[in-house]
Amino acid sequence: MPFDMNLIETGENLTIEFKREYTEEIKKSIIAFANTAGGTLFIGVNDDKTIAGINNPDETLLKVTNAVRSAVKPDLTLFVDCRVEKAGESQIIIINVQRGTACPYYLAGKGIRPEGVYIRQGASSVPATETAILKMIKETDGEKYEETRSLNQELTFNEAEKYFQMENLPFNQNQQKTLHLQTVDGVYTNLGLLLSDQSVHTVKLAVFEGLDKELFKDRREFSGSLLKQLWDIYEYLDIHNSIRAEIKGLTRTDIRDYPEDSLREALLNSLVHRDYSFSSSILVSIFDNRIEFISIGGLPKGVFLEDILLGLSVPRNENLANVFYRLHLIEAYGVGIPKIMRSYSGSPAKPEIQVTGNAFKIILPNRNTAGNDDEKIKFLENEEKVISMFEKQSAITRKDIEDVLSVSQAKAVRIIRHLINMGVIRVNGEGKNTHYSKT
Repeated sequence: MPFDMNLIETGENLTIEFKREYTEEIKKSIIAFANTAGGTLFIGVNDDKTIAGINNPDETLLKVTNAVRSAVKPDLTLFVDCRVEKAGESQIIIINVQRGTACPYYLAGKGIRPEGVYIRQGASSVPATETAILKMIKETDGEKYEETRSLNQELTFNEAEKYFQMENLPFNQNQQKTLHLQTVDGVYTNLGLLLSDQSVHTVKLAVFEGLDKELFKDRREFSGSLLKQLWDIYEYLDIHNSIRAEIKGLTRTDIRDYPEDSLREALLNSLVHRDYSFSSSILVSIFDNRIEFISIGGLPKGVFLEDILLGLSVPRNENLANVFYRLHLIEAYGVGIPKIMRSYSGSPAKPEIQVTGNAFKIILPNRNTAGNDDEKIKFLENEEKVISMFEKQSAITRKDIEDVLSVSQAKAVRIIRHLINMGVIRVNGEGKNTHYSKT
């Protein structure tokens, strides 16, 4: 059936575009139509609506179909119809493009970025903004972060390949598609981004002196593939997991500050269940008497803390959890929190879980300081008394501290050292003339 010449008479608009001859810009126009409301592209028509015609329609038609097949991703061929038509004494090519079902479509060589994704604005095809691209991805792929297409398609997996090799598991393209790191079209998902060397999500870890966040001892930020982060963080935690020896008769028993299972499961829980649609980092804080793991993202709707403690598992990132399961990092769904609780069997201190609408916090108590909190509180109270002594005198001695607090020389020295390290007081003089003043 001959085409309707009235389409040309309407001129260029949101759904109509003219090209005098085939150029590389045609690919951008096809992508823009597919990402917006569909449209028709005429090759062999001038901008003023006059017919120029083309001398080699079959060759031009082949160029168009090859471009659609090889230069546009995801596959758009089902939504594009190309044909040669007579317009008076000339021949033109008409390309009908439907709005696609896998937006955003993009130039294969540019990726899902503004320079690769085009939309229609009036009679022009223009680069889409990153906000528009994200909106198209959500409309097409849904709201699950790990299943949506990654904006970064230039991903490498050096670290991930290493860990898959350790478990004698393949990591080829078919396996990546099976694990949902890639779509069926070979496009990387956000799960692929999380496991790639280019992952943008981090874990921030801090070591504090004492029981609060006033004095830092060390800070670290872990980045890269989540698999690398997992192992690097666990190794760091293991270094800070001290051992206390108990000797009864001829038997020596070594007790680590934290059960290894509890550290492992708390870390895995933070990585697997956090909400990666937010950019905030996971926070791990090490104190003298506890370690806290805070990950963004509360409990899924309809799930309560009591359910989690019983072993109910509703993973926010089901595909990520499956990858960890394949790598034997997770034994079975729902055993992590109960395992943490069991690891403290026989200990006077128990793990604590706190949940808000947007955060999940696991507190692991130090088994070797459990029961010593009263002593720590007394120590802090004595420090405050020492500081208050400066309200009545500008300088004090160790003997003054012993008398006012009724403590031994050793305890007085310990208090003095801690206050000096905190920068609260400074030492003056030496020997018998040693005294201390407020900084």
